[in-house]
Formats: sequence, C-alpha cells, structure tokens
Amino acid sequence: MRHNKRRMIQMLVTVAGVASLGFVAPTLAQSEDYPNRSITIYVPFSPGSGSDVYARYFGEKLSKRIGQTVIVENKPGAGGAVAVQSLKLTKPDGYTILLGSNSPMAANVPVYKNLSYDPITDVVPISGLTRSMAVIIVPNNSPIKTIEDLVERGKQKPQLNMGTYSAGYQLAVAPFLKAADFTWQDILYKGLSQTTTDLIGGQIDVAVLDSPSTTNTVNSGQARALAVTGNSRHPELPDVPTLAELGYGDAVHYSWTSLWMKSDTDPKIIETISGHMLEILNEPESAEYVARSSGEIMPFAPEEMRTFQKNEIKRFTDAVETSGFKRL
Repeated sequence: MRHNKRRMIQMLVTVAGVASLGFVAPTLAQSEDYPNRSITIYVPFSPGSGSDVYARYFGEKLSKRIGQTVIVENKPGAGGAVAVQSLKLTKPDGYTILLGSNSPMAANVPVYKNLSYDPITDVVPISGLTRSMAVIIVPNNSPIKTIEDLVERGKQKPQLNMGTYSAGYQLAVAPFLKAADFTWQDILYKGLSQTTTDLIGGQIDVAVLDSPSTTNTVNSGQARALAVTGNSRHPELPDVPTLAELGYGDAVHYSWTSLWMKSDTDPKIIETISGHMLEILNEPESAEYVARSSGEIMPFAPEEMRTFQKNEIKRFTDAVETSGFKRL
C-alpha cells in the first residue's frame, strides 16, 4: 500500500516536471527563432494620424528586414489608453508592438487621475522613432488671423473651444494659455479625421494638431495656421511664426513617437527588434521620408528612450501644475 502511494507520488512529480519543461522549452525556442510569424503594431490613434503614417512606413521597413509580415492595427480612444490596455492583454512574446506617442507614454500620467496603466512598469522601450512640432490652426474663414487675434478673442465671451485628439496637444499649449492669460474649452476627439472635419466645418474654433497631418490641410487652403510650437519655423509653413517668436518662449513643444513591448518580454527579443529599428532609423531614406512628412528622426536606443520618457513625464507634470490644467 505504501509502495503504491510512493509510486503515485513519483508519477505525479514526473508529470509535473515534464509539464514544466514543456512550458519553458517552447518559450526558449520562441526567443531563439524569433520572429517566425507576423508581428502586429498597435497604433493609439485613427488612420491618417502622424502615428499611423509612421507605423505603416516603419512597419514595412521592418517587415523587409525580418522576413515576416507586419500588420498595423488602429486602436484609438482615451488619449491612447485603449491601445496600451490592449497591449497589456497580449502575451509577452514579441509579436505585438505598441507605437506609443508622447500622450500615452508621458502626458497621460499627470492628465488622468485614474490611469489604467503605468507607462514605466507595464511597457519597455524598443526605440525612439520621430518627433514633430504642433500647429495651432483655425478655419480658413475664421476672423482670427493671428495669435494676437486669438488672445484678444480668447478673453471675450463666449469662450472659445479647442479640439484635438490627445492630451499631449492640450498640454502643448498650456504654457501659452497661462502666459496669454486666457482659457478655452478643450474638446478631446477620438481621432484626427473628426477633429479636422469639425474644424474645417466651423464646429470648433481652434485645433492643435501634429504638423505631419496638418501641413497639407493648411497649404490646401482649408485651414489657417497661426503658430507652430517648434524651436524654429516649420519648413512647410515658412510664413507661420513660432510661439517663441511671438514672446511665448516656454511654449516650445514637440510630439514624438516610439516603439514599445510588454515589460516582461524576453530581453533578447527586445534587443532583436531594437537593433533592426536603429539601423532603419539611421538610413538616409528614413530621414528623408520623415522630413517630407514634416517630422524629424529620433533614433533613441531603449535606455535613452526610457530616460527621455521620464524627463517628458516631468515636463508634462510641471505643465499641469503651473498652468492650472484640470485633470481628467
């Protein structure tokens, strides 16, 4: 009886050991032959946004290097939180990448009181990608023709409303609003397309959007640009002044994009994709493409990207605290 009991225990231990080996071995094998199937990139904003454009361009470049299909999937909503939450629900196997912009990766931290994720502990950086300045625009038929007009009108009633699709753009102009001593009503859209449509149609007074998706709208005569948030004027909008030129020196802002995976992904997998991406970003062709779409390359390695992210969280937190921005 005792012999049978010991034998039963030995069998259970053996089965458990084999099961555990069966669980670990595929994981090791997956990292060694990674990638052996398609990779999906989650984009936190709608099709046509700067993030979407860059995800498709760099996704195609990455696909050619690794010999696997790269699929771009848009998951807009909640200032990028929907995409990050979707990433958290996936396996940490390296087959899902998040294209994270400054909103979900930094600005959302001080903006949302109950953020559903932690951009430091839940995700790990692969690389930086791009950066671009923001543009303050109004409908082409608006009586507001300059920043001075905007400030004057902003101090009158009824209150102006400003549309955008991420918290990063709301905070981008917070120093300007504080210095100019007026406020407007923020309207946070789900994506670029509806924001632009409502601006052109006059449903909103002002919009603050990324330059890659805005320069064509301005240059086609559908909207008027009042100012940009860069250190210097935008090459595609040479007649549009910077906020710094106009006396708002603290209002310099660049939106940025970067690539991320779940924090518990095998470091070897992170290293593989990071290596490919840094080589892609340093190709002249990549810099030329991003420049044509009104941006700049930001070729940060993982460690540099993490340091940059933490500095950006502090910058946005300071903007919230000093501007009186109402947390959501």
